[in-house]
Amino acid sequence: MTMAERPRRVTLDGQLLGYWEREAARLDGLAGSARFAWQRRRYLRKAEAARAKAQVSRAREAARDPALRDPKA
Repeated sequence: MTMAERPRRVTLDGQLLGYWEREAARLDGLAGSARFAWQRRRYLRKAEAARAKAQVSRAREAARDPALRDPKA
């Protein structure tokens, strides 16, 4: 089995990336169904914070694997 055939190892950053993206989507859904404007704003702020955390993990993954930096390669 060559390196190209081996499945990629799932890293903690990869797991965190998926988690924070799902959490942001969930919070966006809650914001869409919020009853009051203050609830909607709070959910949207939390979703934005989750996206920022996902971006940190995305950057770490890109630093770890050069193929992730340029998806066209």
